[in-house]
Amino acid sequence: MAFLFKRNPKSPAELVRAMNDQLTKLETVNDGKKAQDEITRYLMSIKGILTGRGDESNGVLPDSQPDQIAQLAHEIYSTDCLYLLIQNLPLIDFDARKVVSLLFTSLLKRKIVNRSPTVDHLLQRPQILILLMKGPENSEISINTGHMLREAIKYEQIAKYLIFKPIFWNYFEYCEYGSFETSTEAFLTLNDFLTTHKLVASEFFNSNLHKFIDRINRLIVSPNYVTKRQSVKLLAQLILDKPNYNLMTTYVNSPHNLKLIMILLGDKSKNVQFESFNVFKIFIANPRKSKSIIEILTKNRERLLQFLRTFANDRKEDELFTVERNFVIEQIESLPKLVQLQN
Repeated sequence: MAFLFKRNPKSPAELVRAMNDQLTKLETVNDGKKAQDEITRYLMSIKGILTGRGDESNGVLPDSQPDQIAQLAHEIYSTDCLYLLIQNLPLIDFDARKVVSLLFTSLLKRKIVNRSPTVDHLLQRPQILILLMKGPENSEISINTGHMLREAIKYEQIAKYLIFKPIFWNYFEYCEYGSFETSTEAFLTLNDFLTTHKLVASEFFNSNLHKFIDRINRLIVSPNYVTKRQSVKLLAQLILDKPNYNLMTTYVNSPHNLKLIMILLGDKSKNVQFESFNVFKIFIANPRKSKSIIEILTKNRERLLQFLRTFANDRKEDELFTVERNFVIEQIESLPKLVQLQN
């Protein structure tokens, strides 16, 4: 008798409309759990369309064609479905969240000739992107929102739109606070923002040099070990990128920054020490050191030499590091001794 209750296959448009209807019921006392189950069922059907496998048990015909995906995308755009799904992400179950991520990334990759219609849609409906940016504020969904956001900022137009928004600065705080998973996700996103599109990042740094340096300096002294280590590593990468020349010169001409990096050279973690060395060597290699920078290095000449001569001896097989360390030692040895300065 089960055939009597078999649902008729739903078109992609019908699936989206039915799911949207259930999304509006999630917060109701009586229908919340039922709506959650229905949303999961509809999302599994949508997954079938995206993967081309179909799901006859949920009323969707197998062997989906590109026109089905086109219908699905059109209905999602026209009904603001992505916004509704992401807004209600905390209220749907774990498996459903994974399908939302799949749906989002699949739509992003869809192209019509040279156009990316989902990129256009997100820029026309930026509230969707802002919801994703706020993802770390809810630890239950931060992994899902982080994944979707990083997929979105692979597209330069989206990255450029978001990096100049005030909400972007929240990521420096997200990296420092919250659960391990949340701070890790936030740092992955921050890293992608600052390294994926180098010209966009360079424009951002040039507009926010001192504010950025202040924020990254807070991260490199974070009590969170992972944040500290990864932030120092990121800093070294950024100031070595050619488009970030202004960032590099501004950073290495600051006595405060030099003192900060020298403190990190003495960190209890060997990994933090090594990443800090990759920043310190840029101070040393700078051919136009300011008087205050030279004074700090000269004052600490003997201690630096004593430290560097045995620094990271376990990396003897790393030829590049050995060359760089020897160069740094030679440059510091060439500084005048403190007693000579006092005469």
